[in-house]
Amino acid sequence: MGAVAAAGALASPAPARAQAAPGGADSPATRPDSAASARADSASRRAQSVRRPAWYERLSLRGYAQVRYNRLLETNPSLVCQQCDRSIGRNGAFSIRRARLVVSGDVHERVSVYIQPDLATDVGSDKHVAQLRDAYFDVYLDQGRTYRVRFGQSKIPFGFENLQSSSNRLPLDRADPLNSALPNERDIGVLFYWSPGEARRRFRVLTDSGLKGSGDYGVFGAGVFNGQTANRNEQNNGLHAVARLAYPFRLANGQFVELGAQGYHGRFVIPAAQRSPGVAGPAEFLDERIAGSLVVYPQPFGLQAEWNVGRGPEFDPGSSSIRTRRLGGGYVQAMYRARRAGQTVTPFLRAQRYDGGKKLETDARHYRVRELEGGVEWLPVSAFELTASYVTSDRRFEDAATIGNREEGHFLRLQAQFNY
Repeated sequence: MGAVAAAGALASPAPARAQAAPGGADSPATRPDSAASARADSASRRAQSVRRPAWYERLSLRGYAQVRYNRLLETNPSLVCQQCDRSIGRNGAFSIRRARLVVSGDVHERVSVYIQPDLATDVGSDKHVAQLRDAYFDVYLDQGRTYRVRFGQSKIPFGFENLQSSSNRLPLDRADPLNSALPNERDIGVLFYWSPGEARRRFRVLTDSGLKGSGDYGVFGAGVFNGQTANRNEQNNGLHAVARLAYPFRLANGQFVELGAQGYHGRFVIPAAQRSPGVAGPAEFLDERIAGSLVVYPQPFGLQAEWNVGRGPEFDPGSSSIRTRRLGGGYVQAMYRARRAGQTVTPFLRAQRYDGGKKLETDARHYRVRELEGGVEWLPVSAFELTASYVTSDRRFEDAATIGNREEGHFLRLQAQFNY
């Protein structure tokens, strides 16, 4: 009997352990629930980490604005430049030259968008009119983004300075010789770009590092566009064609040098509203140019030069008519980039000459331009820069109402730019 009692005593704790088991940390009932909860948490974290952002979350907003005054030390108020800045000369005052907002981003692995209005466009006598500058959409044909097709209104690949953003350019306005080919630099069309990986990385470095690059317009670009320039109705049934080849070489010492060649061909229509009464000539004209570009990036010394030749509409003072005539001209620019205490100072000097017509001006005005501009850009912080330049200019520009007009003079220009 004692043995039986002892056995009962030894057996009695077992139920107690069994009762305590449900509340224990190591109980079989608890372990499955904890594991399931951990797996659920892990799955939730993974889902959050791989969740693709919505298309609107992939867009960014940026821009810049430029405020100018052009009339300090002015010697001739009749010296103007319609293509450059309409606040130059008589009745010019403080002006907002540009006020840009850019919405851009990748809405898909193979599709990106870029939309840029300007909120400070001059239209006739009205100022600060909102007008579309860019609205284009890139479709990438491969995973590495080497090949892409661009649809919409964008810059036409003709000329380094035309492609370079006005927020990066040292002189306050583009030079007449190449910009007269494409005032506003843009048109609507379809363009193909080939950008191999190494070239694409170099194009980005040249822009992001402050070396005044033009951006990625491909090693090779080609396409077709309307030909009447941005924000203007098409006037004929023919398209312009353009092609450009450029490459940013990197020398053994790290110096970047970019070479480029480009050309376009088409037929341009002078609208009746742009022609003075009594001015003869056809409505449609041959419009073609070729150009070469050389850019030695400022590391610290830099040199930039472009030259173009071609044929286009031009007013002939002798016959008071618009004719297809030869044109030509270019510019050369020297610069030096100095960096001290987080600030950047870049002095520059540019000389330009142009002989030819300007197809978007009244009667496709005849021009003879000889101009020298020297100045300095100061960038104390990334969001603000100040530029001062002194211009010596000799311009002959003639239409039916201004035959024999030639203006010479000097003036000092100031610009404050805000980057956001």
